[in-house]
Amino acid sequence: MNDLAITAALLAALLLILGSGVWVGLSLTGVAWMAVTLFSSRPAGDAMAVTVWGSSSSWTLTALPLFIWMGEILFRTRLSQDMFKGLAPWVQGLPGRLLHTNVIGCTIFAAVSGSSAATCATIGKMTLPELTRRGYPEHMVIGTLAGASTLGLLIPPSIIMIVYGVAAEVSISKLFIAGVFPGLMLAALFSGYIIFWALRHPEQVPPADAKTSFMQKIASSRSLIPVVLLIAAVLGSIYSGLATATEAAAVGVVGSLVLSTLQGSMNWAAFRDALMGATRLYCMIGLILAGAAFLTLAMGYIGLPRHLAEWIGTLGLSRAQLIVALSVFFIILGCFLDGISMVVLTMGVLMPTVQAAGIDPIWFGIFVVLVVEMAQITPPVGFNLFVLQGMTGRQLTWIAKVTMPMFFLMCAAVALIYVFPGIVTWLPQKMAN
Repeated sequence: MNDLAITAALLAALLLILGSGVWVGLSLTGVAWMAVTLFSSRPAGDAMAVTVWGSSSSWTLTALPLFIWMGEILFRTRLSQDMFKGLAPWVQGLPGRLLHTNVIGCTIFAAVSGSSAATCATIGKMTLPELTRRGYPEHMVIGTLAGASTLGLLIPPSIIMIVYGVAAEVSISKLFIAGVFPGLMLAALFSGYIIFWALRHPEQVPPADAKTSFMQKIASSRSLIPVVLLIAAVLGSIYSGLATATEAAAVGVVGSLVLSTLQGSMNWAAFRDALMGATRLYCMIGLILAGAAFLTLAMGYIGLPRHLAEWIGTLGLSRAQLIVALSVFFIILGCFLDGISMVVLTMGVLMPTVQAAGIDPIWFGIFVVLVVEMAQITPPVGFNLFVLQGMTGRQLTWIAKVTMPMFFLMCAAVALIYVFPGIVTWLPQKMAN
């Protein structure tokens, strides 16, 4: 069999196993086992043991369960209610008024969560009932929440950035730093869309609450101080060079435990639920990472990454054409796979091509996160769509429809970071100096 036939056979086997309902991690491991057994002289058991242990015992990977645990702890605190109280007075004067709490709330929570689904669920608990009660159009409330909650992937600390950093062997701290400006830019695009919509449809925006003085706004913002301090502790320790991403994650866990205890929302049941929730999620991610590492090794034996890089090289694509092709590829892939599976499945194959094209791996990491964000709101496998369907009872197709403007804004963000790569690379270079 030639390489193309082998690749097609393995891809068909993977799709068949995934379609039968087998866990993603086990599906990847099974296909990798077949590939090593059939097309390599190395014993499959030995290769799997070494690869799975190597991928699972990485010190860098320790940051992942810690950040997940931090997000789970905060998910069970009164943070969301306090955040709404602190934000609402400041956005009353903007066109679109309280719709901006979706964007700003997601931006803030993303900086302490790292998960898109957790951001969507937490901020949704706060804004969905409140904005609906006040008469804001449901399509705008749900659409802006679905889009803005994807910032949980882009604004550091980000689970997907850790996964990419491990898979692509790129500095996680530099990725975190690189995600700051693109995350704020995307948040600004979302708020800009709300302003544009509100100016076109002023009759659909409920009247403002009673005016508050500047000092009253400051007093309302006191509830934001704990979370702002936690963000400063986590990200500040990374950006200042005092801590690695893993050490900063430990700081975040301790800070979130202290914060929730002081709020009075931490008890044994909440602690146990947060710990078990983080354990379940990390076990799922860890199994996927281990299976993907084994499959990447198997693909290396077959020579797929090298052949793919050579084939793309023969197409004579410019860098812009390559980015467009990869964007389409990831968007299609995102219709069927979750973001973590997308990253771990493709990085081993794509990185040689990306490096050969002279693309900065830090920039490419932020690009990948942006296109994975799109996958969070594209049916049929859009995690944020599932979360919102469970919270609202609305049809998945309707939620996807009202989220489409946010999808196109993310496409615009990809175009902006391509035209102006300094949006991604300037801050990491500045911090390095």
